[in-house]
Amino acid sequence: MAVKIRLQRHGSKKRPFYFIVVADARAPRDGKFIQKIGTYNPLTVPSTVQIDRQKAMEWLHKGAQPTDTVRKILSYKGVLYLKHLLRGVSLGLFDEARAMEKFQSWHQEHEAKIRQREEEAARNRRRRRGGSPQRRPERRPDTEAKSEASTPQASTPEA
Repeated sequence: MAVKIRLQRHGSKKRPFYFIVVADARAPRDGKFIQKIGTYNPLTVPSTVQIDRQKAMEWLHKGAQPTDTVRKILSYKGVLYLKHLLRGVSLGLFDEARAMEKFQSWHQEHEAKIRQREEEAARNRRRRRGGSPQRRPERRPDTEAKSEASTPQASTPEA
């Protein structure tokens, strides 16, 4: 049985939310699946991805093939890098402690980049909204004079 790691769409119209699932390749996109291994929300900036790294590694070692989008997500979360490092351990290139040390250093750098992107996105949102919400345009005195002049006054009979 060919097994795929793919996205299963949920959410309403124009508001996608995905489960990352392991499913038989013949099953429909939103149909029956074997196991749910994570979630993906593309609407947040940057996109929110929650994934169980251990389950993903198990399925990749069993031969499950990720789709293109899921492959990018797994790469983003470091699952494919970890698989690459563990392959090096099995070939005897380095020990498991060194592999985990490399992965932890990569993971810390990656998390710092993600935090930087989130802060930048928050700054851009504030800038687009026009700064702080306390600012209100002040009324100018000349507009008050115009509004008084435009009010109808009682006409005086001319003699």
